[in-house]
Amino acid sequence: MKIQRLGAMASLALVGSIALAGCGSDNNTGSDTGETAASATGAASSDDCFDGTLNAEGSSAQKNAFEEVGAKFSAKCTGATVNYNPSGSGAGIKQFLAGQVDFAGSDSALKTVEKDGKVEADEAAKACGSPAWNLPMVTGPIAVAYNVKGVDKLTLTPAVTADIFQGKITTWNDPKIAAINSGVNLPATAIKVFFRSDESGTTENFTKYLKAAAEANWPGEPAKTWDGKGEGKAKSAGVAEGVKSTDGGITYVEWSYAKDNDLGVAAIDNGAGAVQLSSESVGKAVATAKQTGTGNDLALKLDYATKEAGAYPINLVTYEIVCSKGKDPQKQKNIKAFLTYFGSEEAQKAIEEIGYAPLPTEVQTKVEAAIDAIS
Repeated sequence: MKIQRLGAMASLALVGSIALAGCGSDNNTGSDTGETAASATGAASSDDCFDGTLNAEGSSAQKNAFEEVGAKFSAKCTGATVNYNPSGSGAGIKQFLAGQVDFAGSDSALKTVEKDGKVEADEAAKACGSPAWNLPMVTGPIAVAYNVKGVDKLTLTPAVTADIFQGKITTWNDPKIAAINSGVNLPATAIKVFFRSDESGTTENFTKYLKAAAEANWPGEPAKTWDGKGEGKAKSAGVAEGVKSTDGGITYVEWSYAKDNDLGVAAIDNGAGAVQLSSESVGKAVATAKQTGTGNDLALKLDYATKEAGAYPINLVTYEIVCSKGKDPQKQKNIKAFLTYFGSEEAQKAIEEIGYAPLPTEVQTKVEAAIDAIS
């Protein structure tokens, strides 16, 4: 199996040359292979693999996780190709609704309220000919990542974070930052905020956090488009690189990108003490999420304002958005095979090692049941 990073031109070429299925295509590009047998080394059985191609697009937050899982899956299913274009959550959903990809990756579930005269969930159901399901697959902690020379430890509160990203706090030695960082030598370096210039589920989840935990300091409404201050950069890689190359830089970005770029990561104090970002602290927060979807639609509502001790509050869950019953049964079977592996304990452990958090057991159990119900 090959995981391919598709640029804009490659994506256009792909759309032009491959009849994609999932929600809208009746082209059968794959069939089960019986060549791969189960063994003590963990190889997949024939039911777990397919010969053919899947195409997905969306969240750049899950790009690293997707590629890691793909590398593991490639040893099991050599006849399968899965292409993923990390174009951003908004673009991924648009492509899914247009029937141009087999499934989408999004850091926000399909909207169930009307916007611009349309309801995303209803549009997806029309495209699929069946309800579309939001399947949480990747837990991506959002790091408040910084690069300040001489500062390797930093704590922020929701109010101070909001004021920084609103441009109200402009230097690192501001009294409000100093008050919550006793003993830290904070320089007078100017703060340089970087934000996502593209439509982003990461932006939406970060602004959900600011609105929920610091409403008095964050006047805007949560959205995929940025409403604060700073300099825009494209995608997660762009904001991470912006901070890496700028003394005084700060951004919101998935933990894996902060780790890849050796950025500082602030501890967050929602009111119960400073909490360092870790798999354990993220899992503790995500386990409290409430399911807002019904049945096998596993859309979740995170409690961004939680004051539970030891719970890291700024998180996103990336959903794989799929047709519950597709127009091409074979394509659906192929999607099911890949997502079954993605949701497995083996795959979840693999992405934990590169900066994501594994799904809590109670969520993973529901995901496995939902994937099994795809037809």
